[in-house]
This record gives sequence, C-alpha cells and structure tokens, in this order.
Amino acid sequence: MKTQIHKANSRGHANHGWLDTHHSFSFASWYNPERMHFGMLRVLNDDVVAGGKGFGTHPHENMEIISIPLSGDLEHKDSMGTTSVIRENDIQVMSAGTGVLHSEYNKNPDKEVNFLQIWIFPKIKNIAPRYDQKSYNPDDSLNKVLRLVSPLEDVSDSVKINQDAYISLTTLEGNSEINYKMNQEDNGVYALLLEGDAVIGGNSLAVKDATGISETDSFSVKTQSKAKVLFIEVPMSR
Repeated sequence: MKTQIHKANSRGHANHGWLDTHHSFSFASWYNPERMHFGMLRVLNDDVVAGGKGFGTHPHENMEIISIPLSGDLEHKDSMGTTSVIRENDIQVMSAGTGVLHSEYNKNPDKEVNFLQIWIFPKIKNIAPRYDQKSYNPDDSLNKVLRLVSPLEDVSDSVKINQDAYISLTTLEGNSEINYKMNQEDNGVYALLLEGDAVIGGNSLAVKDATGISETDSFSVKTQSKAKVLFIEVPMSR
C-alpha cells in the first residue's frame, strides 16, 4: 500500500474577502509542482463564500465537477437551463463535456456557505453536458460507507459521472472501525477528514487533513471519537 499525507495547513490558501478558499491541489495563483493532482482527481477546493456573494457566470469543458455543501445554501444556474439550490446533505454533479456556462452564489445575504468543489478528469471527452443533483440521509453513513457518486453505468442510488470514480461518506461513532474496499482494481482513494480525528490507512489525521492511498484493494479507518470522512476514489491513470 502506498500512502501520502496532506496536512490541512499545507493546502494553498487565498482570502479574497468574499471568498476564503483552501486548495488541496494547485489552483489559480497557488502552484505546487508536487500537488498537481491525485490520479484523475484534479481539484479539491474548500470554499467559504460570504453572504450574497459568489462566482459569476464562467465556462467549463471536459471536466466532471462535483459540489458538496458542508453548510449554508448555494444557488446554481447554468446554460443548460438549470436553476437550483444545493444545501447540506445534497450533492451536485455537472458534466461539462463539450462546454457549459454556470454561476454559483450564496443564496443567503446574512450567512456564509461552505462547500467542497471537486474536479475529476472525464473518462470520455466531448460528451453532451449534463446536470444531476440529489439529497442523501446522513444517518445512512453511520458506521458504514455511503456511496454518493458513481460511474454512469453503476446501478446504485447515487448521482453519476463520466469517469470510473466514486465518492462516498462515512460517519463513525467513537471507538469504531470500518474497512474501505476499492470499487475498481487499480483505483486510489483520496480521503479527506471532515470532522474529528481518525487513523486512515495507518496514518493519523486531524480535521481537514487528507491522505492519498493507492496500490491496495482496501484499507481501514479507525477512530476513538466521532469522525466524518469523505472518500474520493479515482483511477490513478487514464
């Protein structure tokens, strides 16, 4: 098993006033040649947007873009005609494909919104753009792995993306242990600790620390206190 650790304070950081953001991988003005991507995972941004502010209309193409709100309400509009609001316990996928324009704004003028912005390289380029969104019950992740995102051909009740990738969530009670098993051979997992502390793949992590795990078919997650972990499983090569 191969592992790497990215401590929370090693992430790129920028505070633009309306946006306070942390980058797990090189993004915008933050460049680290050793932090370009993890397999097909290109971007993992932890964004906090001030009340009423947001990202104006801008383009994307040939990227699978996933948004996961941690708190607050995020309003989305795009050139496919979609207008929606995503909240905590929602997950959103936009396959940019041949090209799409979209905007994202904090719907509330009086409180922040915190969300994870995830970009994954697509399996097939130049597909027709598509949008998907669903809510999940966080209780379904208690002491087990709840699948939130999976490939297009997967039959589980999850949103789908154009890549052999999976995003899952687990919420562990104190003194708990689970085993994460790779969904596809040769995939790797980038595990981000959202809450608490845990030992993941043998590495001790604190809040917003992450570990990349590859060259194994499974690994353990152990915790002595309540913890929440997001798993981003991706192919390690095209």
